[in-house]
Amino acid sequence: MRRMDILDFDVVIIGAGMAGATAAAHCAWRGLKVALLEAEESAGYHSTGRSAALWILNYGPPDVRRLSGASRAFFEKPPEGFAPGPLISTRPVVNLAPPDQVAHLRQMIAEGAEIEEIDVAEVAAMVPALRPGYAAMASIERDAFDIDVASLHSGFLKSARAAGGVLALRHRAGRIWHEGGRWHAQASDGAVHRAKVLVNAAGAWGDEVAAIAGVARIGLQPKRRTALIIDPGDHDCRGWPLLGDADHSWYARPEARRKLMVSPADETDMDPHDVQPDEIDVAIAVDRMQQALDIPVNRVEHRWAGLRSFTPDRSLAIGFERSAPGFLWLVGQGGYGIQTAPAAGRLVAGIIAGDVEADVAPVAALADPDRFRRNA
Repeated sequence: MRRMDILDFDVVIIGAGMAGATAAAHCAWRGLKVALLEAEESAGYHSTGRSAALWILNYGPPDVRRLSGASRAFFEKPPEGFAPGPLISTRPVVNLAPPDQVAHLRQMIAEGAEIEEIDVAEVAAMVPALRPGYAAMASIERDAFDIDVASLHSGFLKSARAAGGVLALRHRAGRIWHEGGRWHAQASDGAVHRAKVLVNAAGAWGDEVAAIAGVARIGLQPKRRTALIIDPGDHDCRGWPLLGDADHSWYARPEARRKLMVSPADETDMDPHDVQPDEIDVAIAVDRMQQALDIPVNRVEHRWAGLRSFTPDRSLAIGFERSAPGFLWLVGQGGYGIQTAPAAGRLVAGIIAGDVEADVAPVAALADPDRFRRNA
């Protein structure tokens, strides 16, 4: 191979979804020369581009909650010029408990932070479509907010490029190897991107990328999540909270001004691919929503699905692979990747630089991928 085919960087990141984008930006902000390799024609095509995210502090395992809390300041006040407008807007979260879910909801309230019981009649005043008798109890988490996913993602990509980073679309890393103390990732155009650190931020394809690099898999499991858009009819849902049941078998939230997004909160095991919605999941979403809300559904205006990938213990995997020097995992975000992105990016950059900031330092131990090797 000719010397001109080899491009040198400090960090090469595989995957330009939210995880890869935030890692690239934070590494670039620390003065590291970064290459971001993306197999698709557009960044964030599979999961990030199909996500409608909220920031909910009481969501996920301990490592996720800590990163969510550490990300809040960034969402509220991003760097100057990062996005064309605010990244967030207030959206409370309401959990409804039919009689058989009351015990679960009480447990959620007892274990959560800033989540409180609310009278069902007060929920009905906020959401007039609520069917009488559906909920025996309800809770509210007032301190939650919508996230502008597109602006957040594009802001990280723009920041990485502005700091000298390279975004290489349609650059699938078909060959990855370690030689001479550096990782080499050969893209589909034949060019080799070389660096001491390789960040695996490939989402559902994280284990596939590891296998290409000769690194043992950690057991990632992609799971399909379905969503659809309906017209709520005469109801003006713009000010509604996110609404769902305590068992998390469905949820609904306002979307695109006067529309309603509904999901059956499904988690169907999938191989990594360009996932599409299954009609049975669409029907289940409508049925579960209609048990709680008196909203006729004459047609589904739009439907889609995305992949949420989980590690075996459902916590994050962020950190260096002990058996492969310089190979850093950034996978297993499940449904938490957007709300944890700013702090996860800081954690990755800190691990690489050997200078992890205090507020995210505890997550380094909780999310250390070496736990899967020890357990094995």
